[in-house]
Amino acid sequence: MDAPRPWAMGFQDPATPIMQGIIDLHHDIFFFLTAVTFFVMWMLARILFHFNEKKNPIPNYYLVHGSTLEIVWTLIPSFILMLIALPSFALLYSTDEIVDPAVTIKVIGHQWYWSYEYSDYLSDNPQDSSILFDSYMVPEDELELGDLRLLEVDNRVVIPAKTHVRFIITAADVLHSWAIPSLGVKCDAIPGRLNQTSLFVQREGIYYGQCSEICGINHAFMPIVVEAVSVEDYISWVSQKLFKINKR
Repeated sequence: MDAPRPWAMGFQDPATPIMQGIIDLHHDIFFFLTAVTFFVMWMLARILFHFNEKKNPIPNYYLVHGSTLEIVWTLIPSFILMLIALPSFALLYSTDEIVDPAVTIKVIGHQWYWSYEYSDYLSDNPQDSSILFDSYMVPEDELELGDLRLLEVDNRVVIPAKTHVRFIITAADVLHSWAIPSLGVKCDAIPGRLNQTSLFVQREGIYYGQCSEICGINHAFMPIVVEAVSVEDYISWVSQKLFKINKR
């Protein structure tokens, strides 16, 4: 299970190329941050050590322009910003890229639960219906052994692993945000507007997330659970859902 752990300080294990890219970019930026921090601290310590009242009771005044130094301390930060900007822009645009999806799922945020719709399996028969279900948080007194408090739901989102999946996200009432850390996805659900994002989950597993936009008194109680399964298991799951719908 990919879920938060007590006192965790780092990222959850990445399950998508986007999340792996986010972690790599974080590490790259942290390298520059560490180098700049140590350089600035070294400069401050050196200035405090050499230029103080005990060493220089009578200060001297110099009016000197160091053109070379000014050029250097302008070009080096610019070069560092370029090294950060190039991979960050590539990652930013890749998050908006929608590869030809094999599955499309519509996500609707409500106060305070999620609704999901699989409409890829409709035929010309007007009696056919989409796979529709709501996903509520499991109350604490109904949790089973191994379930996660405030994160478990009664109906999980099932998707095929190693398959391009598109999510179309909206809301029915107020602003919500559909976010799952391990998958590197955080997409706002806005009433009257459709946002979309794409996922390519590289491994099977259960991934936990939560609404990440304050949406009312029960904002903390609308978790998200995505279960990535093999293509064979996904087809079996869809077949069972369609069988139950057609049997009604």
